[in-house]
Amino acid sequence: MSERPDSAGPDPDDTFDEFAELVEEETRRDPDLAVIEAGSRTLRTQGGPPQADVPARPADPEVDKALREVEAELATRWGETKLEPSVDRIAALMDVLGEPQRSYPSIHITGTNGKTSTARMIEALLGAFDLRTGRYTSPHVQSVTERISLDGAPVSAERFIETYQDVKPYVEMVDSAQEYRLSFFEVLTGMAYAAFADAPVDVAVAEVGMGGTWDATNVIDAGVAVVTPIDLDHTDRLGTTPAEIATEKAGIVKQDATVIMAQQPVDAAQVLLKKAVEVGATVAREGLEFGVLDRQVAVGGQLMTLRGLGGEYTEVYLPLHGAHQAHNAAVALAAVEAFFGVGSRHARPLDIDTVRKAFASVASPGRMEVVRRSPTVVLDAAHNPAGARAAADTIGEAFQFSNLIGVVGASADKNVRELLEAFEPVFAEVVVTQNSSHRAMDADALAAIAVEVFGEERVQVEPRLPDALEAAITLAEEEGEFAGGGVLVTGSVITVGEARLLLGKG
Repeated sequence: MSERPDSAGPDPDDTFDEFAELVEEETRRDPDLAVIEAGSRTLRTQGGPPQADVPARPADPEVDKALREVEAELATRWGETKLEPSVDRIAALMDVLGEPQRSYPSIHITGTNGKTSTARMIEALLGAFDLRTGRYTSPHVQSVTERISLDGAPVSAERFIETYQDVKPYVEMVDSAQEYRLSFFEVLTGMAYAAFADAPVDVAVAEVGMGGTWDATNVIDAGVAVVTPIDLDHTDRLGTTPAEIATEKAGIVKQDATVIMAQQPVDAAQVLLKKAVEVGATVAREGLEFGVLDRQVAVGGQLMTLRGLGGEYTEVYLPLHGAHQAHNAAVALAAVEAFFGVGSRHARPLDIDTVRKAFASVASPGRMEVVRRSPTVVLDAAHNPAGARAAADTIGEAFQFSNLIGVVGASADKNVRELLEAFEPVFAEVVVTQNSSHRAMDADALAAIAVEVFGEERVQVEPRLPDALEAAITLAEEEGEFAGGGVLVTGSVITVGEARLLLGKG
């Protein structure tokens, strides 16, 4: 059994003595940012169980029927894209449930991309150190039950149904007293926090749904707030610049918390650091207090050397592809170190063997996931330009495709043109399609944009996803079995989830 890190140890050095040195090191950065950094406290120290796959439908017909009834009831509520920016309803639900979210410490994650993968890594690390974990992430790839996980695995359909039935009377009580009924996401958030208290868990890892300040998850007072890279997404609700979006996401930073901040655009970093100063939060920044020192492509993933808050962690294998996942790993490691007091109460690193074991167990379905060979079919849930750029870089680094065919089904509210432009250099041809969601962009409308980006001769339209997959596989096979053809299915988490089912996963 792994030992938990000892919370005892020497007090941290006076960090203010280090600020001038930090600013000098960063002379090329924005001067206003340097001033903000000099006014904030920073963390600088001296030098799990295997993840379950995406659940399938319940084998028991009665359980499956009951789960479908719950899903149907949840579907009558506002969807995740219809929002009234307020935490009043979820706060009222927590009140009548007895404030379950206050019965355990938590780590809260916001950002534009990488939240779910980072949450899974944090969960794996905490579990490897013998802590019972609850993880709440969104959206789901195939089953709504995968949003709520205990001990590294999605809750069973039976437990999901039971939790819903337990909270349902309280949900209806709040509905009757509010101007608007609780939304789909708010009910699920309440279910997750109640399930974590009932388990009970030692720590909860919660991913925001959108933004931060008024996100339903933000009724927790997390001691560790994680901000993954911020980019432009949901601009109609969060703002049109990284700084505006960061203002919303900074809402998860609470009094005296520790903020683990991935590399950010300068204007977003300014906003986050100002918020930290306002609430007396401590900040650890990727590239200064922690980061990726080295990474090498390895079979099935990559081998990393990470700089944590407590020192270096060498020869860490991560079975996920891409530089972005290595950066997610550095963020996750720093978050868990901060949770255990590394940098604030003591300077000792976490046990290296336990860290290695945890990262080696990580899986992130639908993120550069290989679901078929000959030809190779890869799924990636990139749904915005930043995610698409990361996916395009990764597919070139991790796979040696000579003829890569894209299958793209996107949501109508996304920046589809820039998403397609990110993939244009790596796709030989693209098959545009649409998923079953009401949010899906019409295949013909998507094709019109794709023709402008790729040229008419490189675009094929197949409105039905099964037909699109078949067409793409056929195109990938045209060069022969051993010619290096491949297929990348992308554009939306929903598209990836439906393709995953069609290709026999889950």
